[in-house]
Amino acid sequence: MIRSAPLTTAETYHVYNRGAHKQSIFINDFDRDRFLLLLYIANYSERLHLGNLLQKYKGRSSMDVLTEEVVDKSLVDVFAYSLMPNHFHLILRQKADGGITTFMKKVGTAYSMYFNAKYDHSGVLFQGRFKSKHVDTDDYFRYLFAYIHLNPVELVEPGWKEHGPKNKEEIRNFMASYRYSSHYDYALGDRVERAILSYAEAPEFLKAGNDVEDLLRWYENIKDGPE
Repeated sequence: MIRSAPLTTAETYHVYNRGAHKQSIFINDFDRDRFLLLLYIANYSERLHLGNLLQKYKGRSSMDVLTEEVVDKSLVDVFAYSLMPNHFHLILRQKADGGITTFMKKVGTAYSMYFNAKYDHSGVLFQGRFKSKHVDTDDYFRYLFAYIHLNPVELVEPGWKEHGPKNKEEIRNFMASYRYSSHYDYALGDRVERAILSYAEAPEFLKAGNDVEDLLRWYENIKDGPE
């Protein structure tokens, strides 16, 4: 299937996908850690030799790979991410022609192989190829940044998008403890997982305005967002 709007180098996109038939693609923290690891090591211009890498770090945490391995981040700049049980969201800037497509193919193929082997799963894991939307204004960028980082709030306060947040302090505490979102890296400080991000290249407004109050305000400012 050919995209109606080709992905353009130096442009930024909201990239997302979900499990086929809305099935869960992350069963536990080991799965989520593997996906985060792939977001890091797949951002390399050369072919991904995952088996060799995992053998090198056998018996060690995937976080050790983030600490010790160096990738050139030649395909994309990762500006934000969040993982939900049956889908994921990313904000990516393409750095080389075909960079996002190559990056997502490497991540998707490696993760599908891992998931299928671990859970004896057959058939496709993801709902077709990844979807993308062009981030063409700063306001839309702010909205998506908020949308992606607030997405996991559904895990503790279902329906908050329709009815409004009930307890902002509880939301703040949850978001601060949720490891599988880049919110921590912008709002709270440095951690090993920040290696996934092109943090230094991120727009300054993302670094300056990332408290829950800011995110809620950015989210509410634009009503027509992702599906």
